[in-house]
Amino acid sequence: MTLFSILAAAVDPQGWTITIVGWAIVLVALIVLSSIFSSIPKIINYFTKRKLRREGKKVKVDEDLSIAGEVNAAIAMALHLHFAEMHDEESNVITIKKITKRYSPWSSKIYNMNTYQNRYRQ
Repeated sequence: MTLFSILAAAVDPQGWTITIVGWAIVLVALIVLSSIFSSIPKIINYFTKRKLRREGKKVKVDEDLSIAGEVNAAIAMALHLHFAEMHDEESNVITIKKITKRYSPWSSKIYNMNTYQNRYRQ
């Protein structure tokens, strides 16, 4: 048995504490996120009505100003197509120019050979 398993067995023999705390954290996080996501359209609707009232337009209290999902999808697609056209068209041709270099003895392989081998054979 390792030291960790001995300490874990001494603290919580069945591990129920970690399980319950983990589930509670996940449940609370899901509740908070779902409440945030459900209140966002209400907040947007409130600010839209407030802006329309400031401009002098009559807006009913119970009027829903939300936009249909199909309209949102069409707007998103139009924006995507518009921003996709902003990039330059590439030719997709790679050109490699060969550069001729002068001869250099530093890169010659013959000078890297060990010439002392013949001396020991004789």
